Amino acid sequence: MKRKPLAPVSKAPAGLDWITTLIPFVSILLLCAVFFTVPQESGRVVASIRYFLGDELGSCYLLMGLGIFLCSLYIAFSPYGTIRLGADQKPRYSSFQWGSMMFTAGLAADILFYSLCEWILYAGEPRILQMGQMQDWASTYPLFHWGPIPWSFYMVLAVSFGFMLHVRKRSKQKYSEACRPLLGSHVDRLPGRLIDLTAVFALLAGTATTFSLATPLLSAAVSRLFGLPQNHLLTIAILVIICITYTVTVYFGMKGIAKLAASCSYLFFALLAYVLIGGGKPRYIIETGITALGSLTQNFITLSTWTDSLRTSSFPQNWTIFYWAYWMVWCVATPFFIGSISRGRTIRQTILGGYLYGLSGTFTSFIILGNYGLGLQVTGTLDLMDLYARTGDLYQVILSLMETLPLPKAGLGLLAVSMIAFYATSFDALTMVASTYSYKELPEGAEPDKQVRLFWAALLMLLPITLIFSDSSMASLQSVSIIAAFPIGIIILLIVASFFKDAKSYLKEQEKG
Repeated sequence: MKRKPLAPVSKAPAGLDWITTLIPFVSILLLCAVFFTVPQESGRVVASIRYFLGDELGSCYLLMGLGIFLCSLYIAFSPYGTIRLGADQKPRYSSFQWGSMMFTAGLAADILFYSLCEWILYAGEPRILQMGQMQDWASTYPLFHWGPIPWSFYMVLAVSFGFMLHVRKRSKQKYSEACRPLLGSHVDRLPGRLIDLTAVFALLAGTATTFSLATPLLSAAVSRLFGLPQNHLLTIAILVIICITYTVTVYFGMKGIAKLAASCSYLFFALLAYVLIGGGKPRYIIETGITALGSLTQNFITLSTWTDSLRTSSFPQNWTIFYWAYWMVWCVATPFFIGSISRGRTIRQTILGGYLYGLSGTFTSFIILGNYGLGLQVTGTLDLMDLYARTGDLYQVILSLMETLPLPKAGLGLLAVSMIAFYATSFDALTMVASTYSYKELPEGAEPDKQVRLFWAALLMLLPITLIFSDSSMASLQSVSIIAAFPIGIIILLIVASFFKDAKSYLKEQEKG
C-alpha cells in the first residue's frame, strides 16, 4: 500500500496587517531622525530614562530573571511538562537540527563576540576584586550573564508560544494572541494593538543593537585579513553580504534555515577546536572552565539577587540588569521561532532540551574562547588589559589575541566566516517571525509569503546601515532597546500567566476526555 504524500505547507493567506507592520518602522525612523538632528539632547533624555529604569527599578529586572528561571523548572517537572506540542505528531526536526537552529537563533553572533572579550570588561571592576581573584570571577560572571536565567526567558516563552500554535491552533501568530486566555477579546482591540506595536518596535530596536556590537569586529577582521581600509563602506559591504546570505536562505523557508544553522554549527565547532588545540593551553582552559562552573553553581542565588544597595560598584546596574534587559528585548522573536520548530516535542523536552543545547553551546564558547584570552593575561604572554586600557578598542584587542594563534590569518578568516554565518542564521529566525506579524491571521503550519519575507529581510538590514554613519545615534538606540525591555517585561508576565491559565484548562479537558 502506497503512503500518501505529505500535504504541502499551505501558502500564507492574504490580509496584511499594515498597522502592526508600518507604525513601529515609521516610529524607529522618526526616532533616528531625532538622534541625527539633536544627538546630544536626545542622548541625554534617553540616558536619563535608562538610568532611572536600571538604577531605581533595577530590582524588578533581577527578581523577574530569577522568577522566570524558577518558573521554567516548575513547568518542566510539573504536569504541564507532559503536554505535547502537537498531539500525536513526531518532531519535525532531528535533535541536532532542532538544537542548532535554536542556538544559532539566540544571539549567537553576540555570544561569539563576547566570548572573546567579556572577561576583560570585568577584570578591573571593583566587584571582582571584592569577591576574590580575577582568575576565578572574571571567568565566572560571563557564564552567569549568558547562562540559565537569560535562556529561561527563551524557554518559558517558547513553550507558551508552542502551546498556542501547536495545541490550541491559534491563527494569529503574535504576542497579543498569547495573552488571549487572560485578556480575552481585549486582544482584538486597543490593548492587543499596543502589545503588538511594542513587540515589533522592540524587535527593530534590538536588531540595530545587536548589529552595533559585533559588526565592527567583522570589519576589523576583514580589514586586517585583506589589507582593506577600515571604514563605513567596508562595514556596509559586510552587512550587505550578511543580508544576501540570510535573504537567500529565508527565501527557501525553514529548509534553508535548517541547512544554514547546521553549517553554522560546524564552523563554530571548528573555531573552538582551533583555539583550544592551536592555542596550546587546553589544560588551563578546561580547568578554569570547571572552576567557573563550580563557582556559578555555588553562588547562583547570590549572583542573581545582589543589588549593590550601597552602590559600591554599581556592577549589577551596569552589567547584570543590562544583560537581562537585552535578552528580554530579543524575546520578541527568538522564543516564537523556538516554539514554532518544537512541534512534536513535549513541554518538558523543549525546556530541558533547550537548556541542554543552549547552555552547552554558550558555556563551551565562553570557556574556550574567553579562558584562552584570560590565560594569555595571567601567564604574562600578552597584557590584553593594558592594551585595552591604552586603546579603549575591544576589537583591536581581539585581533591581537587572534594573532597569538598559529596561522593567524586562517584563524581570522574562520572567525569572520563564523560570525557572518551566525548573523545570517539569527536574522533568518528574526525575518520569519517578523513576517508573521505582517498578517492578521496565519494558520499553524503556514509560512509567510516569499515577498513578505524578502520585505522584512531588507527592512531589518536597512536600519543598521542607516545608523552606521552615526556612532552617537547607534549608542542612543542601544539605550532605546534597553528601555523597550521594561514594557516587554510586563507583556512577558501576561504571557506566562495566560499560559498557566490555558494549560490548566487543557489538562482538565484531557482528564474529562
